[in-house]
Amino acid sequence: MDTFIISDKAYSSRLLVGTGKYKDFTQTREAIDASGAQIITIAVRRTNIGQSAHEPNLLDLLPPSQFTLLPNTAGCFTADDAIRTLQLARELLDGHCLVKLEVLGDLNTLYPNIMETIKAAKILVKEGFHLMVYTSDDPIIAKQLEDIGCVAIMPLASLIGSGMGILNPWNLQIIINNAKVPVIVDAGVGTASDATIAMELGCDGVLMNTAIAAAENPALMASAMRKAVEAGREAFLAGRMEKQPYNASPSSPINNIIASSKNKAA
Repeated sequence: MDTFIISDKAYSSRLLVGTGKYKDFTQTREAIDASGAQIITIAVRRTNIGQSAHEPNLLDLLPPSQFTLLPNTAGCFTADDAIRTLQLARELLDGHCLVKLEVLGDLNTLYPNIMETIKAAKILVKEGFHLMVYTSDDPIIAKQLEDIGCVAIMPLASLIGSGMGILNPWNLQIIINNAKVPVIVDAGVGTASDATIAMELGCDGVLMNTAIAAAENPALMASAMRKAVEAGREAFLAGRMEKQPYNASPSSPINNIIASSKNKAA
């Protein structure tokens, strides 16, 4: 089985999904089941995982015994806020240390604040967290975050929630080629073809939320994304043919072909 490893655990599904923006818990669960995802992200500042005793608890819908939960710091704009959020998550989840770090720099674009991200990463790694980190598609920054000790690098494809797809495949390719930890595209995927392209580039996985939750039929889109990730991975492993501009190569041989009846008559 083709698996990848994060924080010493193997996963067969390379599609990671979020839990926000669905109309209700029923739709959330339907979409997640259709996706086949094993790693589920949870925005700690927006979702109840035990901090509010009188509200529905997402852990009842998505039990840790069935999924790997990935608490994230969505909505944090400083390193300090992100650190406190993940410390709370670890407390609520009985010492769970696999987390997703994201520190945003701008409310309108949700582009990452790289300096605050690096600041938080250094502290959190020292505190024993296993960090999967959202970042820009800058290859130098990606390598620095890996060197700090992050267990996975998560460069954006395009802005969070934009659905614009992969805008800079060249930078992503450099990040993938240089990384010794999993590279997972995070943010900007809009449809199944975007996920396939990410996997064909050699990414280890794709994380998405809005592309599924904002679809007219989230469960059906989740199923499409599952197949897209699998197809892209298989295409990457198969090794595509080289592109040959202006050098046509017929799929059927043209030598020793049987002449047509018209040619015979001639």
